Amino acid sequence: MAVRRPRRRIPGARHLVGQVLARSKGRKDPGLVVIDEVVGQWITLAGAATLNWKSWLAAFLLFRAFDIFKPPPVRQLEALPGGTGIVMDDCMAGVYGALVLFAAGWFNLY
Repeated sequence: MAVRRPRRRIPGARHLVGQVLARSKGRKDPGLVVIDEVVGQWITLAGAATLNWKSWLAAFLLFRAFDIFKPPPVRQLEALPGGTGIVMDDCMAGVYGALVLFAAGWFNLY
């Protein structure tokens, strides 16, 4: 019989960095924190059927649009406390971007 170890939840680096910087700067989402933008962009690119300059450009524009306009629940996720809110809104914007990019690839639009 195998011995099961208890799982420990270890906060991700992006969450930790975001939280520490937000506290030190005294702002909710300081401009210094860009790891959340990188993660959101990667999530958007995951929806690409083909990686070429058109899909990269579309992914960038889609992510930025969803990140700026923040459709629900992106804005609500931004309200989560600490580093979680800093990262999760960009992750959800990335998911929206990935879905649109996937649909565009399905119809051969890029």
